[in-house]
Amino acid sequence: MASISTLSAALSGTSASDLLRSLSNGVSGIPLRALGRARLNPGRKAISVSAKLRKGKKHEYPWPDDADENVKGGVLTHLSHFKPLKEKQKPVTLDFEKPLVVLEKKIIDVRKMAHETGLDFSDQILSLENKYQQALKDLYTHLTPIQRVNIARHPNRPTFLDHVFNITDKFVELHGDRLGYNDPAIVTGIGTIDGRRYMFMGHQKGRNTKENIQRNFGMPTPHGYRKALRMMYYADHHGFPIVTFIDTPGAFADLKSEELGQGEAIAHNLRTMFGLKVPIISIVIGEGGSGGALAIGCANKLLMLENAVFYVASPEACAAILWKSAKASPQAAEKLKITAPELCKLQIADGIIPEPLGGAHADPAWTSQQIKIAINETMDELLKMDTEELLKHRMLKFRKVGGFQEGIPIERKRKVNMKKKEKPIRMKSVQEPETKVKKVKQKSVKAKESSIGNSDLDLNKMIEKLNKEVDFEFSEAVKAMGLKDRLAALREEFSKAKSPDRLIQPALKDKIEKLSDEFNRGLSKAPNYENLKNKLEMLKNLSKSKALSVKDVKEETPLKQEINKKFAEVLGRSDVREKYEALRAEIANSGASTYMNLDPELQKKIDKVKKEIQGELLDALKSLGLGVEVLTSKAEGLSGQASLSLFKPKIKELNEEINQGIESVASRTDLKDKIELLKLEVAKAGKTPDTTSRNKILALEQQIKQSLAAALDSSDLKNKHEKLREEILETAESSAGLDPKEGDGDARIQTNLGAEHTFA
Repeated sequence: MASISTLSAALSGTSASDLLRSLSNGVSGIPLRALGRARLNPGRKAISVSAKLRKGKKHEYPWPDDADENVKGGVLTHLSHFKPLKEKQKPVTLDFEKPLVVLEKKIIDVRKMAHETGLDFSDQILSLENKYQQALKDLYTHLTPIQRVNIARHPNRPTFLDHVFNITDKFVELHGDRLGYNDPAIVTGIGTIDGRRYMFMGHQKGRNTKENIQRNFGMPTPHGYRKALRMMYYADHHGFPIVTFIDTPGAFADLKSEELGQGEAIAHNLRTMFGLKVPIISIVIGEGGSGGALAIGCANKLLMLENAVFYVASPEACAAILWKSAKASPQAAEKLKITAPELCKLQIADGIIPEPLGGAHADPAWTSQQIKIAINETMDELLKMDTEELLKHRMLKFRKVGGFQEGIPIERKRKVNMKKKEKPIRMKSVQEPETKVKKVKQKSVKAKESSIGNSDLDLNKMIEKLNKEVDFEFSEAVKAMGLKDRLAALREEFSKAKSPDRLIQPALKDKIEKLSDEFNRGLSKAPNYENLKNKLEMLKNLSKSKALSVKDVKEETPLKQEINKKFAEVLGRSDVREKYEALRAEIANSGASTYMNLDPELQKKIDKVKKEIQGELLDALKSLGLGVEVLTSKAEGLSGQASLSLFKPKIKELNEEINQGIESVASRTDLKDKIELLKLEVAKAGKTPDTTSRNKILALEQQIKQSLAAALDSSDLKNKHEKLREEILETAESSAGLDPKEGDGDARIQTNLGAEHTFA
């Protein structure tokens, strides 16, 4: 190799100091080609030295050329690869949200029509928007477990870094596990919230396909868990509270991850987290799957967003194992108890963070603020504990999961779930209620001979149980018809109107009637209509059976038995039987077919014997200690029904006129409203009304009676009544020879209203 010995000859005019300066500056002052063209030996061929710069891809550093120092989060925020998306995310509609899309499309069409035509459709738009909001509320307040799973997996759901940048004042991301790797599926960093410094770490999913591939769809490798472990030690050393965000379907289960120790990395994290001396809060913001979620989830407090899920196995995997088909995932999701409310009941989760209607992706900023509030409140609670208490609190939280204690009664619902699977009970036929009713009737008949009390007890229990089942079927029918919210609102309004100082308004009555009519019209279309119909029929039959049983018991009371025994003794006496037989023989010999055809002497004899027998029966009743009051009428000489039968057509005609008059009066608006108010007050008061309700009912009854009496007095019905009454009295006096001043009775007209009407 030729030695460069004569540089001075080649570099004529260049001093040694200049040459050294050039060399110290990286030979920037002398081009390489000049060096190559330098003659090393004048007798030899010239040698040239050249160098080529290798072209490669320029590294894309996150730091921009024009970095803004006043950016939110500080200038170090520019180091994060997480940048706002250049394009807005496309809306994604889940299957159960399609009815909402139809309403939204209608609203857009009406607005477009209003814009094109210039017409005012504000009322229609407002109505559609109210309908949309109500449908949205109904949908998201009655979500099934599998629907919550779909919301937790929504592509537009805000990610860990979305929430972190929304809730922190400053945040800087920290990378690497110090073993040569950096897993983008787990992000760690230090940030501040309201001046308090935290160590944040969480699973990071992508916001589009490119990011999801880069982030491995939020499924960490062992490098990610070791990076999280390094940051845990860092936070524990410096005293930073730890906040973890869980959003992963599970740890990445490929061959390479298993070779690098996926299980060991997760186990190491679990062991380490139980020994950290700083408070730890874990928040499930999406789906938390298996050990991949638990590796950063061993915290003092586990919080969940309203539509987040936390599970050992995904519903699809569970369905494939137990039901041999992923189509059974809805059933698996329900049995796994993976939603936030169910996990709070099981004391696995410690709190639920609310989401807006439509899910967290509907308003990410609002959701982030709710997370911030929850972090501050929970951290205030945990920072009050000392180190020993904090470690014990974390240990006991997980020790009590799945624990039970013998001797403590288990809740009914949980006890049912612990039983072996039984076949669902179904009604085999419509004849089943009839069979049960027959059995109950047979029991009630046998009870007459043995113990009446036990039969009544069994019957009452069966009726009470059936009443509860009927109420449940009615509530299910109301839910299926979508009337639950309206019924609750109406019930609340009804309870307010039930106050002692207020009467029920006719407007409320109209609402009740309208809802009742709507329910009755749609009841036949309810899915449980047949069950409800059968149970109502069964309840009706059982009630009839109970009424018959009570009636039979009442008929066989000891007092009635004593009375019947006394009457039998009186009528069985020989002298009474002789009088009765002799009188019967005389009537037969007379040849008369009716009482009116008998001669007056025989009629008087019949009346005399009748009075004697009645006297004997009255003496028998008095011997039992019963007070007896004898009522006679001035028409007694007509032998009751025989003489009054002549006036039956006139009485019937007068009754019809009275009923027509009452109906015409009752159809008036003021009286009709009073009657309806009376019905509502009676319904409100129930079987045992209080003093206030009873006074209201009596006052309304008195007002209605006064209105009816005033209306009837103004008509000619009073004159007709008085005239008919005089005719009956004259007929009675002429046929029986009675003095109008004698007697202690009065002839009255029994009307169809079920009461004796007198006009004063």
